Amino acid sequence: MKLVWSAETASKAYIDTVKLCENHQESGPAELVSAMVAGWNARLIVETWSSGGVAATSIGLAVASHHTGGRHVCVVPDEQSRSEYLAAVEGAGVAAAEVIVGDPEEALDGVVGIDFMVVDCRWSDFARTLRLAKLSDRGAVLVCKNASSRAAREEPFRWRSVLDGGSRRLVRSVFLPVGKGLDIAHVATSGAGGSERGKLNRWIKHVDRQSGEETVIRK
Repeated sequence: MKLVWSAETASKAYIDTVKLCENHQESGPAELVSAMVAGWNARLIVETWSSGGVAATSIGLAVASHHTGGRHVCVVPDEQSRSEYLAAVEGAGVAAAEVIVGDPEEALDGVVGIDFMVVDCRWSDFARTLRLAKLSDRGAVLVCKNASSRAAREEPFRWRSVLDGGSRRLVRSVFLPVGKGLDIAHVATSGAGGSERGKLNRWIKHVDRQSGEETVIRK
């Protein structure tokens, strides 16, 4: 399987997010990310958020999850962040995500099959969170917001450093100067697709018992 784009759903999520985020400082990234989530019909959307963060992107993800009917999960480090997140998103008039409080390793333990993930580069654990993510067999889109932040520049970030070649493959990545910077990657995972490729490349030898003739075919 692979991600399939729907321009119609993307447009609906974009417009709805524009209406809800017009008073937020970082509405640009929110609208773009919302359109991407809805356009790719993401079924499992995960984000990270911490106290003091701007809620516009979270609102956009909530809007997109409504259009796709997908599960929306927000990982926060503490109870204060949880309270601030819920107040900001619900205050905008949209349903908040399923909030999980704690360390990324524990928080993401049961979250399997992620299609779309947004992490904040200002969060010290953002790279580790990406490594721990259990991505969907059909591939995933990963987004680092606030990619131009000082914290991100102090230690240069490379997508290949958080993707292991055995199960994940970087298809393409792009940096967009939207808001405080969006670093976006499209990742393919081995999953079912990889096993199918293995079957297609398998050679099979058949021996006719009567004539003794050997035939080699690729299945």
